[in-house]
Amino acid sequence: MNTAPARVIATAGAMELLRRLGGLHGALMIHQSGGCCDGSSPMCYPAGEFIVGDRDVLLGLLDLRLGTGEVPESLPEGSDAVQVWISGPQYETWKHTQLILDTVPGRGSGFSLEAPEGMRFLSRGRSFTDPELRSLAEAPPLTGADWEVGERPPLPTEPQVVAEAADACPVPRR
Repeated sequence: MNTAPARVIATAGAMELLRRLGGLHGALMIHQSGGCCDGSSPMCYPAGEFIVGDRDVLLGLLDLRLGTGEVPESLPEGSDAVQVWISGPQYETWKHTQLILDTVPGRGSGFSLEAPEGMRFLSRGRSFTDPELRSLAEAPPLTGADWEVGERPPLPTEPQVVAEAADACPVPRR
């Protein structure tokens, strides 16, 4: 049984935007951009439009069937599954961090599907605890090469949708 925490979760707002975009564009994928003209924004594409490299890392599958606090009974497939990828070198820098996909008002990048929607995706992060890091060390992530030969991640055992980012990454009190 997988007891490692999810490497990616999403807010209810991000899931709603993904559902809206999926209704317009079909199955989706996210690639956590590492810079250049898009800064370090999560970029949303139609599934398969962004070519995943052999060394890219799958952070997880967001399940569009789920609401806040729900745990999936099976892995999502087709348009219910949003693959979330990051480049291998960028993953090495951020492997100690849970990515929290969120949305904020504003215009997304010209390359990302949400650009005309009045909202944009935003990556937030939470540092994993030492016990979580030990658990993750026993559950290495899948790479693009693994995905290509049919490997899939284990079924999550914890909810992957939170109402708001602060639910996953609380702001310290003074």
